[in-house]
Amino acid sequence: MNIDHAKAISMPEILARLDRHPRRISSDKALYLSPLRKEKTPSFWVYLKTNRWYDYGEAAGGDLIDFVRLYLKANKEDYTTPDALRWIKNMATNDIIIRPIQFLDKHEITDPQLVVKSAKPIEHLALIRYLGQRKIDLNLAKERLQEVQVENKSTGKFFFALGFKNEDGGYELRNPFFKGSTKPKTITFVRGANPLSQRIHVFEGFMDYLSAVSRLGKDYLDGDSIILNSISCLSKAFPYIRNYGYRVAYSWMDNDKSGTNASRLLAEFLNTQQDIQHIRMNNLYAPHKDVNEWHVAMSSHTKPIIHR
Repeated sequence: MNIDHAKAISMPEILARLDRHPRRISSDKALYLSPLRKEKTPSFWVYLKTNRWYDYGEAAGGDLIDFVRLYLKANKEDYTTPDALRWIKNMATNDIIIRPIQFLDKHEITDPQLVVKSAKPIEHLALIRYLGQRKIDLNLAKERLQEVQVENKSTGKFFFALGFKNEDGGYELRNPFFKGSTKPKTITFVRGANPLSQRIHVFEGFMDYLSAVSRLGKDYLDGDSIILNSISCLSKAFPYIRNYGYRVAYSWMDNDKSGTNASRLLAEFLNTQQDIQHIRMNNLYAPHKDVNEWHVAMSSHTKPIIHR
């Protein structure tokens, strides 16, 4: 079983096999008692259209693999991604439902209950270790990220995360156990060193952007960059490209179905603009799923020489 297959397996089906059944259900979400701990008031939401979950008591959420890893950890079992895939394979049977996940909701849920209370330079050792695991240069991370304290309004609990600010003041949030964001949700625009650059780079997420800069250097990414923060924000990038004098657009989308679809939609938009060449960068980091996965795998090698 591969990662994409595992993520497509129905969360409610897996929860039912754990003898967890919804306490409340609507057309697009279902509420459960958390499988990650004992509780009397349900706080575990499953978003049916995206097949993702969010646990307000844990301030954690994600896809099925993220859930299984936390479930295994809570039960004091090994909880790496391969461990999660083996567990899912053992739980799944031929009659289990594979859900059609909506393209535009591929990424995490933007949670209205999460509020950034403070932001400062990165100091928290757990966050620094997390950046090290992702092979992100710390000095570069300190230029683009902040250490933020986040309050979960529904529980009153606080946690720390890396915060990446977007153009409307919302934050993308990451720590070793959490992936989420605060409202408003939109893109982030990063101006390159050359204010008159004719190059624009489009990334899905900020980890991919930081990975590309860490591995290839700022000189290689000498143009401007747009970080979508979710492919659902792709159309919000178009006004930043239209009539700005760019001649080359580099896309750094994931090597999966959603990334391919996003690349196609971007190409369709670029075809409406005059004299913008579209270069898909996927071959650079194939067969890896995304830029960060490639960067981590290549971390023990010398930096590649790229010919433009």
